Amino acid sequence: MRTWSRRVAVFTSVLAAGAVLAACGAGGRPDEGKDSTEDVVGVTEDTIKIGAHFPLTGVAAPGYSEIPSGHKAYYDYVNANGGVHGRKIEFVVRDDAYNPTQTSQVTNELVLKDRIFAMVGGLGTPTHSAVVDFLNGEKVPDLFVSSGSLQWGDDVESKPQTFGWQPDYETEGKIIGKWVSENMPNARVGLFLQDDDFGEDGEKGVRRYLGDQIVATERYTSGNTDVAPQVAALQAANVDIVLGFNTPSYTALTQLTANKLNFDPKWFYSNVGSDPELVGSLLARFSEGAVKDGSSLLDGVVTTEYIPGVDTPDDPWVKLWQEVWDKHGSGGKLTNYRVYGMSQAYTFVQALQSAGPNPTREGIVEAIEQAGKEFDGPALAPFRYSEDSHMGISGLRVSELSGGKANPLTPVLTTDIGDAPIVKDHSGAASDAPPEDGIPTG
Repeated sequence: MRTWSRRVAVFTSVLAAGAVLAACGAGGRPDEGKDSTEDVVGVTEDTIKIGAHFPLTGVAAPGYSEIPSGHKAYYDYVNANGGVHGRKIEFVVRDDAYNPTQTSQVTNELVLKDRIFAMVGGLGTPTHSAVVDFLNGEKVPDLFVSSGSLQWGDDVESKPQTFGWQPDYETEGKIIGKWVSENMPNARVGLFLQDDDFGEDGEKGVRRYLGDQIVATERYTSGNTDVAPQVAALQAANVDIVLGFNTPSYTALTQLTANKLNFDPKWFYSNVGSDPELVGSLLARFSEGAVKDGSSLLDGVVTTEYIPGVDTPDDPWVKLWQEVWDKHGSGGKLTNYRVYGMSQAYTFVQALQSAGPNPTREGIVEAIEQAGKEFDGPALAPFRYSEDSHMGISGLRVSELSGGKANPLTPVLTTDIGDAPIVKDHSGAASDAPPEDGIPTG
């Protein structure tokens, strides 16, 4: 476990830096003697209002619509325990149906009508791409985007308000590519890619290690549910393993299509598309009941993990999330998507704690840049936050699915974009446990 002394030291330095800026009237912090909430959008003496866009309806709603319920459950838990610096968190969620045009509309409402302090966890590569420039232009903190696109963290100069959270797709692709090159060095590799940054970034990482092993590359457009041409092309290329950078619906569609074609390669799906319970339910629905136990079709599928999931109920973080959900959940059971939402919410609360008792938009961005590398939490690998990088979690491990559970095949591995090497993580991040009250201190 990372030492508390390091975290306290960093936290102290952030507070000291904030005090200097406050004394100078810089960084948007209020001057001494001034009402601490005056002119800070979304902040009152008792509350802080944040918002997000999620697909609550539409093709992407299965699974993804559960993420904001995890956020809200954790914020309600924090609020019930006194809030953050005495303020309760209000979380406003608007439905964009995974439609970029609608994302723009609801984001305008969140910023201009609801007057949120920050966007937290807005979901989707194509959807958030439609609003990221607007948020940065309005100087709204755009925190912990629910997507692994490189654009959320690799160009701080052009997007100074935006931070990623999960491992970026290039980092994940590198680790996937290296695992395949080491464990299936003679395999013919096929790629199945979403036709946007998700697929492009994943392919970029994979190609750093596989080179001539890739014999076929097929892409799909989200919304087009006929993947038979792509799967048939992969079969015709006689591939031994398919690497899929796709959403859960397309994991189900590729499995059903491959089954019809008697195509049986090894499958390796990125973390985004590999939740056994959700994919299993989609398989049952898409097959109109022909598939009874859809999750069993994923036995033997290889994937990645970067936070503990519901298949590890004895993990201390999952125990906390179960307690939070039992007390403040909105119905149904704890799922991996709700765990994802709670995990993001924990990071936001930690950032808000680090920003101090008089939070400003500029102050929370600065706090993440200065202290974010030392944030603890359920992530298996450390964050990469700094003034030069707003990239999120730095690594993950490779696992194989069996009986709805993920069985690790590697230790936690970390890297960065570009030529950074892949190494075993020695930070101790995977050993972090939540504080006794389940609330971070900064």
